[in-house]
Amino acid sequence: MPFLPDAENRGEREAIGVASFILSLRARGIRNIELLRAMELVPRDVFAPRRFADLSRTDVALPLPCGQTMTAPGTVASMLLALDVRSGHHVLEVGTGTGYMTALLAHLGAEVTTVERFNTLAESAAQHLKIVEAGRVRMEVGDGLATRVRERFDRILLNGARSEIPQTVTSHLGPGGRLVGALTVDGRPHLVQIERMADGELRQEIGAPLRISPLVTGIAATL
Repeated sequence: MPFLPDAENRGEREAIGVASFILSLRARGIRNIELLRAMELVPRDVFAPRRFADLSRTDVALPLPCGQTMTAPGTVASMLLALDVRSGHHVLEVGTGTGYMTALLAHLGAEVTTVERFNTLAESAAQHLKIVEAGRVRMEVGDGLATRVRERFDRILLNGARSEIPQTVTSHLGPGGRLVGALTVDGRPHLVQIERMADGELRQEIGAPLRISPLVTGIAATL
């Protein structure tokens, strides 16, 4: 095999890493072509802490500042698959974190309002989103679980586990809307999906266990 210059060799390694990453998601049962394409094209290494960049294309959660965690890609994919985002959907994301999930939502065609309680993470996420040129994203610093004024969303994504899903959030689901997050059942987070039915009632469905950190209410404006 002929010698490859460093840049070419690095590019080949990255391509192999991306291919392995996508194959690992398919092995988990993620077969949605649009979602897999988004996860192929949105570079997780841009969003991962620099010291963990070599782990960005592996299915592991990564530690973040402020005691937070970057959710593992397999969990991200499972949540996005359940959310069933369509182009043009207005999505509320609670817990921006690094902005990786935000970028995926934008790549899938959503108009995203994302709320992060930590200033430090919000500022970092804004830079990440600028690098990948994620469009149609509005970022806020605050309590994403608090009541919002006269806003309705097609989809709501909670990036973390709760012991219960507050009515302050479900009240913002529009007709036919869907919320996806994690609900702690018997001490373990499980995927939860809540839909607004045609008669205005809510239908809740508990799914498989998830590896995801708790979602805390309130604002931490000093961090």
